[in-house]
This record gives sequence, C-alpha cells and structure tokens, in this order.
Amino acid sequence: MRVMVMVKATKDSEAGIMPSSELLEAMGKYNEELVKAGIMLSGDGLKPTSQGKRIAFDGPRRTVIDGPFAETRELVAGFWMWEVRDMAEAVEWVKRCPNPMPGPSEIEIRPLYELSDFGEAVTPEGLAVHERVREQLKQR
Repeated sequence: MRVMVMVKATKDSEAGIMPSSELLEAMGKYNEELVKAGIMLSGDGLKPTSQGKRIAFDGPRRTVIDGPFAETRELVAGFWMWEVRDMAEAVEWVKRCPNPMPGPSEIEIRPLYELSDFGEAVTPEGLAVHERVREQLKQR
C-alpha cells in the first residue's frame, strides 16, 4: 500500500524558520532508516506558502491565488511517499520519527488510490495510458 505522509505546517515553518542542524541530522538518519527498510519512495520539505500559489477552478475559469494561505494547521510543510504493508506499519514508522518541528507538531498519513480502487470506471484504454505514464516515470 502506498501512503503519503504529510508533516503539518506550524507558525514557525510558515515564517520560514529553518530547522536546527541537530534536527536536520536526526531527520537525515530517520530517512536513511526508511530507505534501508525499503519504505521511502520520495520525500521533501516544502517552502512556506508565502512562496506558493493556488489555482482555483470553476468550470473553464482558472484563478491564481498568491500565498500565504490562512489556517496554518491545515497546511503541509513536508511529505514522504512510502510503500508499506498496511496503515499499522505506516503508523509505527511515523511514531519513530523525530519531532519535525521545534514545538508541537502533527504528521498525517493518507493512503493513495490505486487503479483497482476505481473498479469498472477504468477502461482498457485508461489502464493503458496509466501504465505508459508509470513506465515513463520509471525511466526518468
């Protein structure tokens, strides 16, 4: 099962306060453990939303919204993509993570959809397109 593990933003991360060298080292070691265990597919930290944009969709219209965005506790400051046996394994790995922020913080785990989750909506043509895209990504 693939999951996205999201480090929730805090006022400090949104203010652009950088982590200490101790935290960077601890997170690096944790990432090494994830890679050695064959769990980590990718992961990175995200810059504050003041440097980001959102695009709002309404039918054919697109509206660009400049950051920063409100509700810091709902924002994401970093992420991992993991391949785990089940949600319980993901929870156990997150519990081993160093606290990713200087103060209180949260990490959210969300399973990814697999094509099989879409049932009959996946046509042979749609399946072929998705398989081609995955192959192209592997070759990069």
